[in-house]
Amino acid sequence: MRVSAAVDAYVRHVADVRRLSPATVRAYRSDLSDLAETLGDPQMGEVELEHLREWLWAATQRGNSRATLSRRTASTRGFFAWACEAGIVPLDPSLRLVAPKKGRSLPKVAAADALSHVLDDTAAAAASGDAIALRDHAILELLYAAALRVSELCGLAIDDLEPERRTVRVLGKGAKERVVPYGLPAAQALDAYLVRGRPALAARGAQPGAFLFLGARGGPLGPRTVHRLVSRTLGPAMGSESVGPHALRHSAATHLLDGGADLRTVQEMLGHASLGTTQIYTHVSSERLLATYKLAHPRAER
Repeated sequence: MRVSAAVDAYVRHVADVRRLSPATVRAYRSDLSDLAETLGDPQMGEVELEHLREWLWAATQRGNSRATLSRRTASTRGFFAWACEAGIVPLDPSLRLVAPKKGRSLPKVAAADALSHVLDDTAAAAASGDAIALRDHAILELLYAAALRVSELCGLAIDDLEPERRTVRVLGKGAKERVVPYGLPAAQALDAYLVRGRPALAARGAQPGAFLFLGARGGPLGPRTVHRLVSRTLGPAMGSESVGPHALRHSAATHLLDGGADLRTVQEMLGHASLGTTQIYTHVSSERLLATYKLAHPRAER
C-alpha cells in the first residue's frame, strides 16, 4: 500500500472510529498528505526514520512554528502506530521520531572538494558501462547540479530535459513548475545514461514508461533507492551514515552562495515559496566563513 492510500484510510479511521474533531482531522490530513507528496508516495514499507526526519527538517526550513512541528510529529507517530497495528507495516519507523528544535542546527553541507571526489569516483565507475553505475552517476550529478528534491528527481520524465539549453523542467511542491539549469558534467552524465544505461534498464521491465530514471528491474525509480545511493556514496565523505539526497540540495545552495550567486536566484532555483526559507543557507555560509577566519587569521582569538 502506498503512503497516500494509507493516509486516506487513517483519516477515515480518526474521523469515524476515534471521532476526533473536524479541525484535528483536517490537520492530520494536511500533515500526512504533505508527507506522502514530499517522499514521492512510496510504499509504506519503504519509509524509514531518516525520511521522516528530513521531512520535519524541511518544515523547519519553511519557518514552521514549534507547535506545528510538534503536531506534525504527533500526526506521523499516530499514523505509523495505526499502520503497524493494522499490519500494513511490520515495524514502526516513527518510534524514535522527535520534533526538531528550530534553529538547533544548520543543514549538513559537503565540502566542495570532497563532493568533487565523490562525483569523480562515480564517474570512474560509470566508465565501465554498467547500466546501474551510469544511472547512479547521472542521479548524483543532477541532484547536485540542479539542487533537486528527491521526489522531483524521481518524477522526472525524459521529455523534461532540454539538452540543448541544459535545463530541466521540474514539478515541485504545490504542483509549481520551474525550469532549472544544470552544468556540463551533469549533461555528460545524462547523455551517457540515456544512450547506454537507460535502454539496458528499460529492457528489464515490461512497461518502463517515460520516467527518466529507472530502477534495477526497469520500473520507475523509488526515493528509497536514491536515499541509499546518496548515503553509500556521500555519507563517508560527510562522516555520517544518515546523509540523504537533501544533503546535495543543501550543498548546491550553499556552494552557489559561496560562489557569489544572489539569494533571489537561489530561491528561484530551489523552488522556495519564501525567501526566508532560502536565507538559512546564508547562515551556513557565514558559519563557514567564521570557522575559516578563526583557523586562519593570526589575531582571530585575541
